[in-house]
Amino acid sequence: MTTMSLGITALPQRSPLVTRPLLLRFVSIVACSVGFFLPLAAVPLLADATSPVGGGVANGALLAATVAGELASPWLMQRVGVRVVLAAGLVLLGASTFVLLFSVSLPVLVSTGVLRGLGFALAIVAGGAVTAAIVPPDRRGEGLALAGLVSAVPSLLALPLGVTLSAVAGPGWVFAIAGAVPLLAVASVGGLPGRAAGAQTARVSSRTSGRSGASILAGLRSPELLRPALVFAASAAVAGVVVTCVPGALTGSASALAPALLLVQPAAAGLGRWLAGRYGDRLGHRRLFLPGIALSAAGMAAMAAAASAPLVLAGGVVFGLGFGALQNSTISAMYERADERQFATVSALWNAGYDGGMAAGAFAVSALAALVGPAVAFLALAVALPFVLTLVRRSASTTASTTRPTR
Repeated sequence: MTTMSLGITALPQRSPLVTRPLLLRFVSIVACSVGFFLPLAAVPLLADATSPVGGGVANGALLAATVAGELASPWLMQRVGVRVVLAAGLVLLGASTFVLLFSVSLPVLVSTGVLRGLGFALAIVAGGAVTAAIVPPDRRGEGLALAGLVSAVPSLLALPLGVTLSAVAGPGWVFAIAGAVPLLAVASVGGLPGRAAGAQTARVSSRTSGRSGASILAGLRSPELLRPALVFAASAAVAGVVVTCVPGALTGSASALAPALLLVQPAAAGLGRWLAGRYGDRLGHRRLFLPGIALSAAGMAAMAAAASAPLVLAGGVVFGLGFGALQNSTISAMYERADERQFATVSALWNAGYDGGMAAGAFAVSALAALVGPAVAFLALAVALPFVLTLVRRSASTTASTTRPTR
């Protein structure tokens, strides 16, 4: 009796996800996270020792340079290639950190912060484009989620480890490790594709197929790329508030929960990102925008009850799930609508939305909290966040004809 006579239909083969190029890419992902985040908390402590505003100036210079580098990366990648930009970013990130072994004066901390920010920006934008090209299109959401987890774990561990290592063994060890790891990872770049591979399999919508310019301005003119980036930037604004404003606003029984909140929120975000990658490939990534925004708003509203320990922790978990879902669904939706010549633009727009959104949210809510109090400011942000759903509705009307069928 044959298989045909039994009526058994073979299941479609899924493309392999974890390949040698992706494993090589994981090397530069981990190195970039360690090089950037290990000194991130140690540097402001050293800067504050030299000036009352030193920490803010040093971190401000770092973040400003990061956003500037992200916006310039697509232009550089067009001219010298993705591998050159990725390698240059790793070298700049690592080599500039070694300077701190010789001096930690405020001018040196600020200038090396600028160089480190530029290096980090080049590495994450070029690396993001490489990752999107490596993973198969039918599993891109899952692949991006996996890469996000590989980045998140060392980032989460490096922050407290940098502070602890600096206190126990001295900041020199922090700078030596953070400088050496990115430089060692440069050796892995040669095994990565030098350009976006598999362009013939990329899904290109009729609206983007005639405009494949790989520049930030081209991305800003493309609604299919800009709207998901704005949706994510809105959620990133809440993340900036959670990291910057919420811990200092906790009162009563919740006042001791700041470390726990800063741990459960990114952990929940990692879970949300993985779930979004897993199911977004099957259901459509844009369908996850609405629940992601709703969870983000609900979590922020719960954290406004700054004196209630259960609500604060629950809010951190709920927001983390929504933020993680939007992290993966927005960038996956952007790559889905771009041809591979636009991958650098997608990576730059999304990362700039991440950093810019976090900075804008922290600044705006801090200013508002000074006028009306933290609880009211947090609730105002939670109420304002769902208004970005108008972007989702407008973009959803253009996706019906290209939504991937459920498998």
